[in-house]
Amino acid sequence: MSVMEQTASQKAIDLENKYGAHNYHPLPVVLHRGEGVYVWDVEGKKYYDFLSAYSAVNQGHCHPKIVAAVTEQSKTLALTSRAFYNDMLGKYEEFACDFFGFDKLLPMNTGAEAVETALKICRKWAYEKKGLDENEAEIVVCANNFHGRTTTIISFSNDPVARKNFGPYTKGFIKIEYDNLDALEQELENNKNIAGFLVEPIQGEAGVYVPSEGYLSKAKALCDKYNVLFIADEVQTGIARTGKILACDHENVKPDLLILGKALSGGAYPVSAVLADDEIMSVIQPGNHGSTFGGNPVAAAVAMAALSVVRDEKLAENAEKLGKLFRSELNKFIETSKITKLVRGKGLLNAIVINDGEDSDTAWNICLKLRDNGLLAKPTHGNIIRFAPPLVMNEEQLMDCVSIIIKTLKEFE
Repeated sequence: MSVMEQTASQKAIDLENKYGAHNYHPLPVVLHRGEGVYVWDVEGKKYYDFLSAYSAVNQGHCHPKIVAAVTEQSKTLALTSRAFYNDMLGKYEEFACDFFGFDKLLPMNTGAEAVETALKICRKWAYEKKGLDENEAEIVVCANNFHGRTTTIISFSNDPVARKNFGPYTKGFIKIEYDNLDALEQELENNKNIAGFLVEPIQGEAGVYVPSEGYLSKAKALCDKYNVLFIADEVQTGIARTGKILACDHENVKPDLLILGKALSGGAYPVSAVLADDEIMSVIQPGNHGSTFGGNPVAAAVAMAALSVVRDEKLAENAEKLGKLFRSELNKFIETSKITKLVRGKGLLNAIVINDGEDSDTAWNICLKLRDNGLLAKPTHGNIIRFAPPLVMNEEQLMDCVSIIIKTLKEFE
């Protein structure tokens, strides 16, 4: 790379460092353009995107159908607030409710907003429908969860970086071990103030931890038994990422409250939602909750286009097929590898565990070398590298990526 080329990237990085809050630690690559499974940096180098904006770009970068929805609706009507009706929101609500099998949708913008919305709905349901005393409701969550970084959400996080010096914390949450049905039942049986159980079907940020088979269905059965709402955070695992439309679909579980975001817009616009049936969603009345931008016409048009792409291009089926191939190929390498311990995941949400400590920089250095070799990924929790390419990837492209990954890992053996 020439001095001039280095300057183009470095200038962009320097601008962010100087004028932006330092709340992220990006991989040092400056992206300028994206199409399908590829992105290009400011110098024109082409990469496979193996993060998909944390699974927001499941439909691929700049999908023409989604771009057209953004463009056309933006030229017609972008925002009315919810002070008035618009002619797109009802169409979107009907489309999404039919798509996911629920009675009602409450539209928001970001994943964290949707989680906060679900928590509020759950508590209000507990007081008005379950009969708990006001301000006594508690919600069970899992250790090592990631649901966002709002003040309430970090109150039940165990990530010290997200929590430290942001207290005092919000009360009303009980933390149990993930994938532990006994711990869940003990809380539900002994605490009459439990309103809901909030869970990721696969813990993504924690390192793509896939629970034991039957965990979700048995947890849902326990929630039903004790009249507790099963709240599925599918912001990252939903919209075909794991080989089904929802990760809960692997166990035929219908959540009481479903939280969606990220790929609900294909990454083109902030769109999130909470879905539930009438008996639960009816507790929300005018003035209880809202957002100026939530349910705006552009968001509605974009979400319908994004979901149509998932359905029409059979992205769940593609993720299921390519995910099995990806894990099979990586496992062949891992059998004789010293640098990698294992690969795990479902569909095209996968991770490899590097044979090093969490405090080591090996995984980071591997990601830097992957970048040099034309593939972008990012470590999580020190020694884990998450792999989540756009679901529009084909088998030839996947095998090319497998070759890049194995070639790179061999450099660290």
